[in-house]
Amino acid sequence: MERVRNFSIIAHIDHGKSTLADRLLEFTGSVSERERREQILDTLEVERERGITVKMQAVRMFYKGYKLHLIDTPGHVDFSYEVSRALASCEGAILLIDATQGIQAQTLANFYKALELDLTIIPVINKIDLPSADVERVKNQVEEVLGIPKEECISVSAKEGIGIGELLEAIINRIPPPKGDPNKPLKALIFDSFYDPYRGAVAFVRVFDGRVRVGDEIRIFSTGKVFEVVELGVQTPKKERVEELTAGDVGYLCANIKDIRDIRVGDTITLEKNPVKVAIEGFKPPKPMVYAGFYPNEETTYEELRDALERYSLNDASIVYEVESSPALGVGFRVGFLGTLHMEIVRERLEREFGVSVFLVSPNVVYRVKLKDGNELEVRNPSQFPDNLGLVEEVLEPFVLTTIITPREYLGGILNLCEEKRGEQKNFSYLDEKTVLLEYEMPLIEVIRDFHDKVKSLSKGYATYDYEFVGYKPSELVKLKVFLNHQEVEALSFLVHRDKAYRFARKLVENLKEVIPRQLFEVKVQVGIGKKIIASERIPPLRANVTAKCYGGDVTRKKKLLERQKEGKKRLKKFGKVRLPQEAFLVALKI
Repeated sequence: MERVRNFSIIAHIDHGKSTLADRLLEFTGSVSERERREQILDTLEVERERGITVKMQAVRMFYKGYKLHLIDTPGHVDFSYEVSRALASCEGAILLIDATQGIQAQTLANFYKALELDLTIIPVINKIDLPSADVERVKNQVEEVLGIPKEECISVSAKEGIGIGELLEAIINRIPPPKGDPNKPLKALIFDSFYDPYRGAVAFVRVFDGRVRVGDEIRIFSTGKVFEVVELGVQTPKKERVEELTAGDVGYLCANIKDIRDIRVGDTITLEKNPVKVAIEGFKPPKPMVYAGFYPNEETTYEELRDALERYSLNDASIVYEVESSPALGVGFRVGFLGTLHMEIVRERLEREFGVSVFLVSPNVVYRVKLKDGNELEVRNPSQFPDNLGLVEEVLEPFVLTTIITPREYLGGILNLCEEKRGEQKNFSYLDEKTVLLEYEMPLIEVIRDFHDKVKSLSKGYATYDYEFVGYKPSELVKLKVFLNHQEVEALSFLVHRDKAYRFARKLVENLKEVIPRQLFEVKVQVGIGKKIIASERIPPLRANVTAKCYGGDVTRKKKLLERQKEGKKRLKKFGKVRLPQEAFLVALKI
């Protein structure tokens, strides 16, 4: 174990994490000349296209007689729990910083995660070969903001392969070997999993104590379920079978587990014969933060979408879904995600890998409603919100702490945006003379809707942000109902903050007026809170020219025809129904 090193690479998006992993694999001879390609560890098509890591990977390398385990982690905030579990499997972390951009929002977030777990952190400044690189400025930022002496920084170019040897030496010399006892009862942490159609659910594990061999009976700590190990192995980056994994090792484990939900990330594995008494700390079942409606498009049936979601959930245990129906869209699913990027990835993979076309109903969050009788409701859909406000004691909304790092010249626009999004300022500081760090506490719903686009637009793409969930807080939310000719349209209900209700309602009725087709009778479009109407529009009726045939004669002939038409329209208004086109739904969701 003295010659084992377990480490992870953490960085902001696009700072070169996957490229550095490629160079480490090449420098240590883990991949041959023929096997070389970009983003070796990114196996999904969507990862290679977007240039982001969605699924973490663990790979074993050998260098100067040392066994190095690299656990490559996703960089986005949606997968922060997986990142924390991957870091819990290591003794050290490489903190990668772009020499042209300096410290960014997720750099800070990941740094604090590694610090909490008491890992040895090696600051690495990447992209030093670029003409716009300012290595000295970034080193000063590392010293002032992170409190790490700038002499400890290692300068590399992952693209050109500069400084990789020096980095490997630092990994060996600075990161401590794993602590653990191979003779104690087995204690292994699951930090990732995937589903193989032939072998079932496969778990990636870090063994802290004890050893596990093929044929052993293991127990999953949180569920108590027992399985027999049929295969053990490591990635180099090809999968290689081994007979045992011992304390300090990182590898994969197959045990004929049919359901991926039986091996949750963060759970502990032990032996059935000689179990440990206490699990590894930090296990949390994945909790969806964002909910959206998935409905089949014209070319996809409900059954095809249901089968695709069932098969997809075998590879991603963090999504939850349930059947729901909408008068405008038919039968579909309400799906829970870790965040909006997770939602985009799921949608893209469903379309590419399973060939289903999905219509997405805008994302929402989970609200909590405390009732006066002491009960508490979880509201995932506006239709679940109580109509009688007299029963409601208070409404709780999920809040996040948003960290924004922006160049100073874009500060005014960003501050206005945060105020508009109901943000409360918690921190304002300068990282250096050109860069500002802001911290705002704001509702999660305001962040997931269009915050990313507006931040990038206001800062011309230079500002970055990261957020973490801080809890539920009381909020003045109201339910807006849409009425067509005094009939409520349940599918077009919205939960909005009271301060924004009138503006939202006004825009909603104007947009609906444009897309709802005219009928032979007048249509009233109204939006109200409870029984109070706060915005209204009138769609005039189509008028057939019933007097066209009257080319002469007395005016009373025309009046008689018009009166008869008026009576008919009155009767139609009573019995006629307005059919909502799908565009009406889309227009409402775009506000």
